[in-house]
Amino acid sequence: MTEKLYYQDSHMSRFDARVTECRKAEKGFAVILDKTAFFPEGGGQLPDTGSIGTAEVFDVQEINGEILHYVNEEIGAGSSVHCAINYEQRLRRMQNHSGEHIVSGITHRLHGYNNVGFHMGQECMTLDFDGELDDKDILEIETLANKAVRDNLPITAAFPKPEELINLDYRSKLELTENVRIVTIEGIDCCACCAPHADRTGEVGIIKILEAERHRGGMRLSVVCGMDALDNYRLRQDSNSAISVLLSSKRDQTAQAVERLINERDGYKERISALSMELVKLKADSFTPKEGNICVFDDILDDVALRELVNLLTEKCSGLAAAFSGSDEKGWKYIIGSKTLDLRKNAAAINSGIGGRGGGKPAMIQGSAGESRENIEKFVENFSV
Repeated sequence: MTEKLYYQDSHMSRFDARVTECRKAEKGFAVILDKTAFFPEGGGQLPDTGSIGTAEVFDVQEINGEILHYVNEEIGAGSSVHCAINYEQRLRRMQNHSGEHIVSGITHRLHGYNNVGFHMGQECMTLDFDGELDDKDILEIETLANKAVRDNLPITAAFPKPEELINLDYRSKLELTENVRIVTIEGIDCCACCAPHADRTGEVGIIKILEAERHRGGMRLSVVCGMDALDNYRLRQDSNSAISVLLSSKRDQTAQAVERLINERDGYKERISALSMELVKLKADSFTPKEGNICVFDDILDDVALRELVNLLTEKCSGLAAAFSGSDEKGWKYIIGSKTLDLRKNAAAINSGIGGRGGGKPAMIQGSAGESRENIEKFVENFSV
């Protein structure tokens, strides 16, 4: 059995060991050591990476009681090797995982909800709870979690005897009876967990709940801690700084600046809509009533205005009124109306003539056309039932 140094000292980053076995694996080689500080994937925490001698460790798994270190080159059995884990990676994961225990413990204590899902991703970790939380609840949980960090509480781990375990009130997703490792944060949480953790809550650093959303009848929280929280803050600060420059506003007033911009945009949209309808009337008035069909091409009007133009032009002709927007290169969108023809019945013939797809109601159809402007104009001009 490999001696698990990560349980003795979660901050150990370098150690010496002996290779007891090296076997060919699907990817590279699987190395077994007589002792290891490399944590194998488990408990929601990803495996450590690093090096064994000159070999790169890219994965660590515990399978059937064996801790397998997957490396990119063969290492001779019996070799004495110096090992180093990616310590910055380990520290960040411990910050996040210990922070998860703090948030989950507080949520359980305040609301009785269980953590039913935990995933540690590249950008943040997600915590799933079996009950809903409102904005006030989430703010309280986040505040109490950061107070726990401020208080620098001890984080301890132990393997209680079965008779001791029976009397312990601890969180666990599984029914466990033996070799149960209990991680305790004084006054905050008591949980079964196999992963390495910080020694005290102060090491966790700031705990920030980024997002909260309803999920499968409960709640999913997206959380970052420690250095990952700092990186996230810097990313958001850089983005906000760029926005403040674009809007010529102070960084703490970007929301108000965006709100003003949205109000201005909405005002412009209303004005554009009104002007578009005036333009539609002018365009329609420019047509003399005629027998047959009308075909227009426009690259200014939006769909609403184009539809109104078609409605007005159906009063100007005895056949159909067709409006097209787009180009020969990108294709055309069409809206076709008629007061006298059943366009739904004639949609197949119309689409065939303009290389189009679409349909609609008897009085109006719409869709796309692939023919050139010249061919479309010829077809519409000559179309009859």
